[in-house]
Amino acid sequence: MTTLTSSSASSSVFFAFALLTISLLILLLLRHYLPLRSTPAYLLIPVFLALVLPASIILLVPIDLASNAVSEDRTPRGIWLPDKVMLAVWRIAYWLTFVLTWFVLPLLGDYVDSGHRDPRARFNYSLRINLRYQLIIFTAGAIGLVYFFLQAGVHITNLKATVMALAYAWGLVLAIYLMGHGLVDIPRRLFKSASTAGRLRQLQSHAPGVHERMTEAVDDLNQLEQQVLQLKRRKTGTARDFQDWIDELAESSDLPESRTAAHSAAQGSADDIAASAVPAVITDRYLADLTRKLKRARHRRVRFIEEWDRLVRDALDAQAILDSTVSKRLVFPSSSVNTTPNPAPMTRRNLVPRLLTPTTRYLIHVRLLPTLRLLAAALLSLASLTLIWSELTHSISPRLSLISLTLLHHPSPSPENLKLGIPSQLLAAAWLLYMSTAALSSIRIVRVWGNRALVRRHTYPESATWYAMQVAKLTVPLSYNFITLLPREVYEETAFYRFLGRQIDLTSVGMGFSGWFPMFVAVPVLATLFGLYGRVKQIAGFGVFEDADDAVEREGGGMSRFEARGWREGKALIERERLSFAPGGPGGGSGGGSRAADASNTQATLGLTTRDPSPQPQSIRPYTDADFDTDPEIPSSTASWAELPSSMHNPSTSSSTLNSTTNTAQRVQGAYQPQGSDRVRGVDRAHRQPPPPQRYTDSDPSEGGFLSDFAHRVRNTLDTVDKPDFSLPKFERPKWMRGGESRNGDGGGSRGGGAGERVGRLFGRRDLGRDGEGRVRL
Repeated sequence: MTTLTSSSASSSVFFAFALLTISLLILLLLRHYLPLRSTPAYLLIPVFLALVLPASIILLVPIDLASNAVSEDRTPRGIWLPDKVMLAVWRIAYWLTFVLTWFVLPLLGDYVDSGHRDPRARFNYSLRINLRYQLIIFTAGAIGLVYFFLQAGVHITNLKATVMALAYAWGLVLAIYLMGHGLVDIPRRLFKSASTAGRLRQLQSHAPGVHERMTEAVDDLNQLEQQVLQLKRRKTGTARDFQDWIDELAESSDLPESRTAAHSAAQGSADDIAASAVPAVITDRYLADLTRKLKRARHRRVRFIEEWDRLVRDALDAQAILDSTVSKRLVFPSSSVNTTPNPAPMTRRNLVPRLLTPTTRYLIHVRLLPTLRLLAAALLSLASLTLIWSELTHSISPRLSLISLTLLHHPSPSPENLKLGIPSQLLAAAWLLYMSTAALSSIRIVRVWGNRALVRRHTYPESATWYAMQVAKLTVPLSYNFITLLPREVYEETAFYRFLGRQIDLTSVGMGFSGWFPMFVAVPVLATLFGLYGRVKQIAGFGVFEDADDAVEREGGGMSRFEARGWREGKALIERERLSFAPGGPGGGSGGGSRAADASNTQATLGLTTRDPSPQPQSIRPYTDADFDTDPEIPSSTASWAELPSSMHNPSTSSSTLNSTTNTAQRVQGAYQPQGSDRVRGVDRAHRQPPPPQRYTDSDPSEGGFLSDFAHRVRNTLDTVDKPDFSLPKFERPKWMRGGESRNGDGGGSRGGGAGERVGRLFGRRDLGRDGEGRVRL
């Protein structure tokens, strides 16, 4: 502890201004994912605090380091706060974050997820679920509590130290694992996004999976709404006791009482399933469970509809960037062909295109942005290597830690070299921000978290509380792990160490765990770097991360037959989506058809749209393996511009290729058009069939490279060449080979034969027919 002589007024003003700025940024972030006006205050305030407090910790750590790393005149060089103020701020930030993480947010998440109508019933449901969760946590921590009491004695201070150390240990395990994945994934994604052709192909490869999940979400919601319709039709029994509740569910589902005959025939099986799912005795527990399932299904549908719209817009923009290399002018089709019926007047899709000319937009998206992405990928790759090296070596020798060298600029622990000025504080905040970003970015693509996702303006309340809880849970362990990368002479003087570090180092196990466990960051780093998740997915059938299959590096760098099938299917789906929203198409412009009756109100509220529900007479044909037997090879993800289809960079064939692409997409749309009137965003609720594949023949110049064209020409040449006749000329058999047969064929020997027959058998003679004709196998 040191005594400081200068005033901290300017630093206090900066700290207050920085907290205000962080609060405003968090409000903008919440506005992006939650409707602030309709979100209740009991949900908005805890989520806001759970995000502001961890963000302020990223600000507190550099200030704490500068407040104790002082020069010879005992005056800090950077932004600092008094020692008592720092300790009080750390206590407030830590304990508020602790209470929000382990008690308030889990209780609130189950409360908003409950399907009960009464607030008291909701609270009882949430309390029952969380008591079960806390019982599991307490049982798991009882072993650590006994160990702490045996090592340090039974005391209330040791109990507090046990709770803090166990919470830190659990948070550090998750943080190290997620950060290791993010340190590799973030630079790799930036590097891949620099290639517009690779980004387009990746979007097309992901399109079938996203479309399938959207279809499943719509079907699941349709089945639940059918149960509500079956409940509303009941007028006797226990259903009368919950008539208000059932009417409320029916109004929110927006299901009509009567349906057309064609639609009733198409939905007959769904009605039978819904009727079988409705129990004979209706209880409040069943209705609460049905209400909760309905809320989850609606938000799941909104989630995948928004994800599909974003994928289509990104794919259309990427295709426009590739096509602009001919004319040197870039006009995004998504800015003129919107998937929303009433777009906002001030959005990126319609405001930014007005500020930039097509030529300027071309230079930015074709020249500037790919270069910036490559530079950012290289810079973040160096940062990831620095963090990984520091995590692996700081426990062995603090002088080997590169993080320490970037902040202190000298490995010597003398007081003159322990100065932290404003540049070192900014760099420390940047390091800590990158560590937190790497850990939190991995949460979005981990599949083990269930049906939770962040959706623009329509995030499910339970998902919002869960994500805020993860942010609060991971920031404190990462912050303490960051200061341990510095020399012990530096971080032991901080208020953060005196408050939290001493509780962790109270036992030898805690000290060893904090020092040596971060070395396990190499495990997720290597697993992500060498595609272990994708290989596990291929073997086990499921993956841990959303894009695990992208991490698999195959020999030759090409695409497998299964991936080529998904790529072409996604390409057809995106093209059909573009045509459906083109001016005069079935879903856009003046030629658009009517909207589905059961989805108009919901989609108008969500800012989404539907398509023409008119049935099509064309038949639907599923995929077969024969559709892809003659497909050419697909270039790898690192393919150059010359390996792309010729329509992307040949001005002479651009118009013809566009016409052929339009005709192909029209054929695809005609062959795969959903039927019925219950459709949301082009999804058929009764039938889910993939679009027929586009057939690629030898005469198709838009696919394949030079090697594939050369192989086809060689194969055609070999198939059409005249084969020479290598058959031997006919010759007359000698007498000893005839078996007593005369020269004219009228045999003179008996069937049993004598010496001639025995000699003939030596050469493989067969007695065929009544005349006993022999053959010799040559």
